[in-house]
Amino acid sequence: MLASFLMGLVGGQRAMTPLAAVSVAAATGTLPADNGAPPLLAHPLVASATVALAAAEMAGDKMKTAPDRIVPIGLLARFITNAIAGACLAPRRDRWLGAALGGTTAVAASYPGWRARMAVIPRHGQTPTGLVEDAAVLAGAVAIVGLLGHFARDGGR
Repeated sequence: MLASFLMGLVGGQRAMTPLAAVSVAAATGTLPADNGAPPLLAHPLVASATVALAAAEMAGDKMKTAPDRIVPIGLLARFITNAIAGACLAPRRDRWLGAALGGTTAVAASYPGWRARMAVIPRHGQTPTGLVEDAAVLAGAVAIVGLLGHFARDGGR
């Protein structure tokens, strides 16, 4: 359940990156065998589409017209995509709990992430702060699915 929670923290900053990371992990077979990922998410075309959507979200975040992540539609997107990611990272028997944990954590994490970004934008600008945030989000998502896969292969050692 820790992976679902941690991915929710990542998802509070970018809605699509956790889903893309989980979809790629499912497509490459690096998720634990007892994961809650639906087979559709493991399809290579779906993995490619989620990666493209995550990249588009990261690019769009740098635009002056980008809405704040805490607008209702942004929070809804974060809840849905991270509920799916959280379910996929949880053991199959706990997928509903993983979904609830991933989705609610993403919504809750959106607010402090937004406040932190708004605090540094006046000094450093929208694009540089967004690029730093993108790097942290991408590194976090990759690390979570990588560590989960590593522990699954090594039996938790």
